[in-house]
Amino acid sequence: MPNSQISIYTQKELSEQWLRRYRGCLPVFACVLGFTETGLIPGISAAGRTPEDRKYTACADAEFLYYGPEHKAQYPLPPLAAGASPVLISRAVFESLKIPIHLFNAGLPQAPAVPVIDLGGAPAKCLSQGAAMEITTVHHLFEQGLLWGERLAANIQQGYLIVGECVVGGTTTALAILTGLGIDAAGKVNSSHPVCNHAQKWALVQAGLEKMRGSRGQDKIFQSQIQNSVDPLQLVAAVGDPMQAVVAGMAIAASRSCGVMLAGGTQMLAVYALMSAIAQAYALSWQPEAVVVGTTRWVAEDPTGATVDLALNLGKSSLTQNGGTPPLLATHLSFADSRYPQLRAYEQGFVKEGMGAGAACVAAHLSQDWRQHQLLAAIEAQLERLSIALN
Repeated sequence: MPNSQISIYTQKELSEQWLRRYRGCLPVFACVLGFTETGLIPGISAAGRTPEDRKYTACADAEFLYYGPEHKAQYPLPPLAAGASPVLISRAVFESLKIPIHLFNAGLPQAPAVPVIDLGGAPAKCLSQGAAMEITTVHHLFEQGLLWGERLAANIQQGYLIVGECVVGGTTTALAILTGLGIDAAGKVNSSHPVCNHAQKWALVQAGLEKMRGSRGQDKIFQSQIQNSVDPLQLVAAVGDPMQAVVAGMAIAASRSCGVMLAGGTQMLAVYALMSAIAQAYALSWQPEAVVVGTTRWVAEDPTGATVDLALNLGKSSLTQNGGTPPLLATHLSFADSRYPQLRAYEQGFVKEGMGAGAACVAAHLSQDWRQHQLLAAIEAQLERLSIALN
């Protein structure tokens, strides 16, 4: 086993090869920020206590990641029902290891108060409308993803690219994309709630996909596996969010010349499925064996989801066979012994993941052989500094 702090859930041999290849290497981190009005639906997400809070979650996380806890934030971290933002985890690792950070605005309602690369996107409408974004916007975002993936990878000599995200409501748009690609995902996705709100997500997804069918005036568009008739970018325009097209493009392009870790759970499994479908539909070259999905064990072992089953299902749809089953890795990080109740809440199933948290820990294990106690100390130090700064 390349590292006892990292669990492998799928594609054991490929995963071990990838981990061996990048042991001792430092990554570059790209984080793509996006927004969907799906995230404003009451109860859909715990990433911000109220719908109003959730409008600013991505801006707040980006600001904290970039500047750290002492910075007087224009967008402070939103209050949560329980737990603490996963950006504390990411910031702890990236600050300690001096990992370069690139922030991308794929479509937010307001500009973040940090240096950010604006990709010229727009926020998505609620996926239940079946018309979340303009198709021209999705094509533009995908092209921007390809461009930036190539640019970022060109500057990586020995290391790899971690691509993270912040999209409140993103596990619901992920469910919509996965379902639209003919993948059995119902009841398998994760959420920031301790018990996943599967019924609420599924109702929204069904409504969005029905509207998509209707707006095309033909069911053919959506007879996915039989006729291979789903245009994956059209699917994103109908029921997706702006992050998905960017990260798919970025990871496809970067995979041609360096390793890529998609940082997240359900949302990045959806992006991996999209990459497979896009590469197949548009005859694009990419290197699936260069791409892994890295997350936390709270996601990988979520008792109210089925993350591993979901990853295994990716290779079963005719639309996503191109990429097969992605290697799924997770950090062993535990907060069971934390002195902070906000962190211990993760062990009750709150929050789980976000802002590349799981992948950041995998990177710390890989490059510096960090152990549980080192990670916990670094993360608690961030929380302590934040508490002092707020008081």
